[in-house]
Amino acid sequence: MRIKNLIALFFVFFAIIGANAQAKKYNIHTVAFYNFENLFDTINGSNNDEEWLPNGAQNWTGKKYKQKLKNLARVLAEIGTNDQQKESPVIIGGCEIENRGVLEDLVKEPLLINKDYGIVHFDSPDKRGIDVALLYQKKHFKPTSFKNIPLLIYRSQEGKADKKDTEEVTDDKAEAGKDDRVYTRDQLLVTGFLDGEEVNIIVNHWPSRSGGEKKSAPFREAAGRLNRQIMDSIFKINPNAKIITMGDLNDGTYNKSVKEGIGAKRKKEEVKPQGIYNPFEEMYYKGNASLFHRDAGDIFDQIMISEAFIRSDYSSFRYWKAGIYNKPYMITTTGQYKGYPLRHSLTEIGFSDHFPVYIYLIKEVK
Repeated sequence: MRIKNLIALFFVFFAIIGANAQAKKYNIHTVAFYNFENLFDTINGSNNDEEWLPNGAQNWTGKKYKQKLKNLARVLAEIGTNDQQKESPVIIGGCEIENRGVLEDLVKEPLLINKDYGIVHFDSPDKRGIDVALLYQKKHFKPTSFKNIPLLIYRSQEGKADKKDTEEVTDDKAEAGKDDRVYTRDQLLVTGFLDGEEVNIIVNHWPSRSGGEKKSAPFREAAGRLNRQIMDSIFKINPNAKIITMGDLNDGTYNKSVKEGIGAKRKKEEVKPQGIYNPFEEMYYKGNASLFHRDAGDIFDQIMISEAFIRSDYSSFRYWKAGIYNKPYMITTTGQYKGYPLRHSLTEIGFSDHFPVYIYLIKEVK
């Protein structure tokens, strides 16, 4: 009889534990990054935007611009949403943005206007006139400080290129000035409170592979070192700081700029205090991609987090998991570029040549 009672108590005990485990609830927030690919308006500005005017090479009309905004808004509203997570990203880093005006138009789109996104943006010295920026839902994130930090790089830093390298040209056609400096995007640092918790966010768009990967690698390696310097300056103030660095790095998760410049680790167990975890490195080795070039996929778009985000206590916001948002409507379905991101052409207004990336942050509700 006593044994039966003990068995009964045993099952009751574990039933209570199971019920308590199931009763746990979490707040879930999505943090995303998206390369908007040439988000230009139709107004002739002081930057190098002639290609993106009604009489320019892209025949960029008001109708096309409005469709571009509509397409981007659809993606931004949906990133990270699923059966468990219904809310659009609370924080969105973006790049290839002409000016603040295009962001103001974007957040007023019908699919986004009720999200009440705020904007942090600075004009960068990039000769194409493209910048990075941060969008945030005002009800969840309260910025306390923000600054743009210039990346000072020079042509004399260029490495030697072989024939194969020099054949590859991408987006920074007018990156160099008349002097030796390469004028590229600043790194944007925003500090604020996410539902009461201090978080530091760095938004990046590192120098392109214009002129070849090998020749331009020192520029991105310098960008990685600058990124790490920014983080270290934050850690000096708060050794347990929560830092998110995100962007289109124009390098893979395996490149020196990321692995040595930032010191990012592939596995959580490798990350030491004040270290950085890169969930997209494992995703890359599993065959995922955020963009394609010459029939090869890679992940240039990455979100990395400081060690404080990967601790086991969920009493404050912690990293849960990462993803690449690549729904069927965002993918080219026919022709030479079947399977690639559906981008803009002279005959079709697509989305971007990159897929957006995102992470989930979760916090236990007491």
